[in-house]
Amino acid sequence: MLLTISTTQQPATDLGYLLHKNPARLQTEELSFGTGYVFYPEASAERCMAALLIEIDPVALVRGRGPAGEGGQLEQYVNDRPYAANSFLSVAMGRMFATAMSGRSKERQELADTAIPLTAHLPVIAVRGGEDIVRRLFEPLGYTIELQGSRLDEKFPEWGESPYVALTLSATMRLQDLLTYLYVLIPVLDNEKHYWVAQDEIEKLLTRGEGWLPRHPEKDLIVSRYLKRQRNLTREALSRLLVDDTPSDETEDAPAESGAAESTLSLHAQRLQTVLSVIKGTGAKRVLDLGCGEGKLLRLLLAEKQFESILGMDVSWRSLETAKERLRLGELPERQRGRIELIQGSLTYRDQRLNGFEAAAIVEVIEHLDAARLATFERIVFGFARPKHVVLTTPNAEYNAVFETLPAGEFRHGDHRFEWKRSEFECWSNGVAERFGYEVRFEPVGPLDAERGAPTQMAVFAQKEIAA
Repeated sequence: MLLTISTTQQPATDLGYLLHKNPARLQTEELSFGTGYVFYPEASAERCMAALLIEIDPVALVRGRGPAGEGGQLEQYVNDRPYAANSFLSVAMGRMFATAMSGRSKERQELADTAIPLTAHLPVIAVRGGEDIVRRLFEPLGYTIELQGSRLDEKFPEWGESPYVALTLSATMRLQDLLTYLYVLIPVLDNEKHYWVAQDEIEKLLTRGEGWLPRHPEKDLIVSRYLKRQRNLTREALSRLLVDDTPSDETEDAPAESGAAESTLSLHAQRLQTVLSVIKGTGAKRVLDLGCGEGKLLRLLLAEKQFESILGMDVSWRSLETAKERLRLGELPERQRGRIELIQGSLTYRDQRLNGFEAAAIVEVIEHLDAARLATFERIVFGFARPKHVVLTTPNAEYNAVFETLPAGEFRHGDHRFEWKRSEFECWSNGVAERFGYEVRFEPVGPLDAERGAPTQMAVFAQKEIAA
């Protein structure tokens, strides 16, 4: 199998410094599945092309394996692995271009940090899903795509198109980004991994996908195919992707002026104090903080003796680690430490650990969910976990015009999927309450504007039998 990468950024031979491979000589590396070669078919000041050639040993791949099922023995020896780009090419790239994929260049670091014109060519790759999936995967990343395919047999057009195509991708970007995208998306196009996929593949995907995968419109498809459609691995990876690459909302809001306050409190601080006050008023002793982030509300809850059991959940492992440090869990007395637990999880998957709590806080979380996931979120929280009280906040889109630094039409946070007007939020909340047996009331949070309301809108849900 073959991959070529070329550039016209002059002097083009600096590509050798970026790849850490000398254009003047052949470089060879033994791999567990064959041999990898890097060489330069073209190397001039105007244009330079580097080639990665992988020579697969199909016999070595199956040596020592047990008997296969019907047709399996033949398939082990007769297949497309030596010719069509697949997951073995990604493995080879990770080995032979490791430094380039890290974005480091001892001799040309400024160039490594610069977007340059690049073209990647795969003479043969299996595309399971046709041209449409190629465009869905690569166009959001800024590529120009050239695809050359053929029929399975010209004499029998009814057999359709061959899955094997020649693929050329062109873009102006950092070499590190080009290599990273190819590393992840080559096996996604092929819809196959030719080696055992386990937990460590999640870490590889999250590492290579940092900064771009959480915002890719086809991230669900990418994760599922990359992890060979293993549901448990896919669920965990998607849960961690939802927020792992997202800055915290905890510092997003402009300061709110309040003449009645002795000092100016940030909107976020006002929001947390308001939510804390409402939860205390319910009389709850067992409390959830869903989407707890870095633990600011958890710290307030822990300071109140009323709350005997506190559970904080977030999809971001990094945020949970920050929360542990903020709360100084390792330094707390044993009795105090026993009151609080932090877990990683997602509000789009049912979780038995959320059952049995009297109140739940969901502060600035739902706007980070894709609209298609809201119905699942509703069932998880209000249908399965069913806390007696739910306190939920979200931005008021009408108030955005008050923030002078926020351009018209933009959301307050780069990861927000939506921001609702008051009428939209009330309509959604009333629908949730009706479907799941709750009553709901609404309260503003933050300074009030006569026309636009408050910057944060809050819904307080109570199970009907309790509200009565």
